[in-house]
Amino acid sequence: MKRSKPPGSARKRVNNLNYGSTKDPVQVYCRLRPMQYPSDTCMRIISDTTLTVRMPESVASLRNGNASKEIRTTFSRVFEPETTQKEIFDVVALPLIENIIRGRNSLLFTYGVTGSGKTYTMTGDSSDPGIMPRCLDALFNSVANHQTKKFVFKPDKLNGFDIQSEADAMLDRQSELHAGLYSQKASRFARQASDPLLMINRSRNESRSIQVDQDSLYAVFVTYVEIYNNSVYDLLEEEDESRGGNPGRPLQSKIVREDGNKNMYVHGVTEIETKSTEEALEVFQRGQRRRRVAHTSLNVESSRSHSVFTIRLIQAPLDQLGEQIIQDKRVATVAQLSLVDLAGSERINRTKNTGQRLREAGNINNSLMTLRSCLEILRENQLTGSNKIVPYRDSKLTHLFKNYFDGDGQVRMIICVNPRSEDYDETLHVLKFAEITQEIQTSKPAAIGRIELGLVPGRGKPLKVQAKEPIYSLAPAFPEFELNDAKNDEVLSRLIRFLEQRIEKRDQLRTDLNGKRDEFRKTLTNVEREQMDLRIENSTLKATNVQQKRKLDALEGHLGKTEEQKENLQRKLEKANETIRNLQSELKERDLALNQRLIDKQRVKQRYNHKMQAETDKMNKELEMKLRQQREQLQNQMKEKEDKWRLVKQILVDEKTEITDVPREVGKESRGRRDRACLVGNKRYRRSQSADRWVDHRPGAIVPVGTVLQPLMRRRRSITKLTSPKEITEGASRYCLVAQEFDTDGELETKLFKGDIIPTSGGGAQVVFNDMECLKQSSPIARKRSGEHSEESKEKRSDDLGEKRPRKGSP
Repeated sequence: MKRSKPPGSARKRVNNLNYGSTKDPVQVYCRLRPMQYPSDTCMRIISDTTLTVRMPESVASLRNGNASKEIRTTFSRVFEPETTQKEIFDVVALPLIENIIRGRNSLLFTYGVTGSGKTYTMTGDSSDPGIMPRCLDALFNSVANHQTKKFVFKPDKLNGFDIQSEADAMLDRQSELHAGLYSQKASRFARQASDPLLMINRSRNESRSIQVDQDSLYAVFVTYVEIYNNSVYDLLEEEDESRGGNPGRPLQSKIVREDGNKNMYVHGVTEIETKSTEEALEVFQRGQRRRRVAHTSLNVESSRSHSVFTIRLIQAPLDQLGEQIIQDKRVATVAQLSLVDLAGSERINRTKNTGQRLREAGNINNSLMTLRSCLEILRENQLTGSNKIVPYRDSKLTHLFKNYFDGDGQVRMIICVNPRSEDYDETLHVLKFAEITQEIQTSKPAAIGRIELGLVPGRGKPLKVQAKEPIYSLAPAFPEFELNDAKNDEVLSRLIRFLEQRIEKRDQLRTDLNGKRDEFRKTLTNVEREQMDLRIENSTLKATNVQQKRKLDALEGHLGKTEEQKENLQRKLEKANETIRNLQSELKERDLALNQRLIDKQRVKQRYNHKMQAETDKMNKELEMKLRQQREQLQNQMKEKEDKWRLVKQILVDEKTEITDVPREVGKESRGRRDRACLVGNKRYRRSQSADRWVDHRPGAIVPVGTVLQPLMRRRRSITKLTSPKEITEGASRYCLVAQEFDTDGELETKLFKGDIIPTSGGGAQVVFNDMECLKQSSPIARKRSGEHSEESKEKRSDDLGEKRPRKGSP
């Protein structure tokens, strides 16, 4: 049947309830797990709503705390370790069943550390069922006589339901029957006595029932999903073997979407219609076998995911005849109860988890932390009136139940704690979370508004009474006749007419019965004939089935060998990959070692280069000093030789001159020659130069040379660096640049570059250099380095000595 597009208000009434102005806090209950050693406890129950937590002495000694300090916590109800599952159901879950029958959504959490009894509280066992089986019992006890036939309601895969006609529903039932879905499910999910999850000996609770609307029919659908590693998986997803699907393939993750009415749901989730508690539990066990459970050091069967079992109740009113429901989905209401079994928070230092278990524990703790963060921000918004964004989308858990915390339904939570002293730290975190949750308030849903159809109340009761009446009846009961006289003809005639009517009615019924009997005989004959044909067909199918089984066995054997070969190849591949990883790690280590050696070698090379450079500089300095000393020695020797040559030549030229008078006369003559020299004036010297203002520019440190003549600048401004033209133009007319350098003989000389400061038309200044002075010191006995110049100087001195005139008195 092609589904038509639903009207815009098809489900608006269902999940968008008319909330009253009052608000109710989230009700939080606390259940204590029974202890093996009651003395080793850190909790004490004061009243039905209050308990205290005391710091154990072992923890106090480690933290230097006060062991007598107690923390008091208040709950909606505190359940003692001896509390039965029935009492917990009556207090916590039974009001939630009343809510969904009245069309209101509800949410129930179980929260606590690992091994605190959350799963047992939710499911229980065969001898003492938990909340979930008791909720199913109470619901089906209430709607047992008011259920629609199967497939009247059909999920539309968009968080809604379509209403089918009786003919379409019958076609779906026949299709399911002919396809053999029931037999396949029974064979695939057959009950096993060794399966601890099944509640084979469970006793159904027939006493709990709630009054329902007599003019409506109901249908119950269930879904079962888990949130594993922050991904949503459908535990009831069918394995499509007809299309070649692998029965052992992993489940495909689902996405959380928002429908047209802003309600969150799991897209593409499997919704199964159930007609009894047994069917619902069978569906639950089917999904429970797929749920991820593992063994840890703290819990033998630790839940590694958050499970969500949802019970959805659809209610539709009867038509005016009270025979069928109204074929309009706008008048149908949908309410749901979500039972959430949260995975326990874990501490890595206690569970010692590694690998996959460590990753699972990290995702579990992150999702629980996100839930706590959302509740804290929600509480802050309610207390302070702020409008902070609640990060529902940070986790699939909070994103899926966003509507409940925004006020669409009633929320309750059961805190399961283990009162052992070893769990003191984890218990404190759980109690703090419970305290935060209790401070959150949700809008209290008012009674659901129904569309007034103008139908007569109680229209469904006549059909129920009619169904109990017999099929054949001769007539009404005998009337009361009073016959006092045998001649009372009136009474006798009335009695005769009544009996004749009964005889006529009997004949009609007998004729009808004979006709129906003949029709039944024909039908039975046809059925037997069809049964014979079906038997023949069945035998043929059995033979074919045997052959198919043989082929299947052969294929399974071949598949087993192939799987074994695959596993062997997989192991070899893993070994090869491990070898490759080891070699790669070894190669990386060697590369690192080689790089380190190259770096060390480069450092040593640099160190030796610096050392060689230092040694070279040191040797150069030493050689330069030795060379200078040798040069000075040679100069002194040459000077002595020159003096000797000069004396010898003087003796040869003037044999009559006394040797002792020669130096004195020569000195006098030379002195007189100097005195007789004419004075030469410096053309660049000006008398008015003393009135100039100088800029004395000395770029670097000037080494004093000790010359007698020094530059004289009376009015000067000394600078070391020119940074602005104003330093030259402001109040100065002359510029002097002082520099020092070594001459060709290695002597230090000071040069003074002088110039005039001339202003320019652009506001700046230019310097025109027109003079240079050089101040240096030289040894009077030093000789020139060049050998040619030495010979020339010797010859010149010899000539000078030869040209000297003899002194007075010489011949």
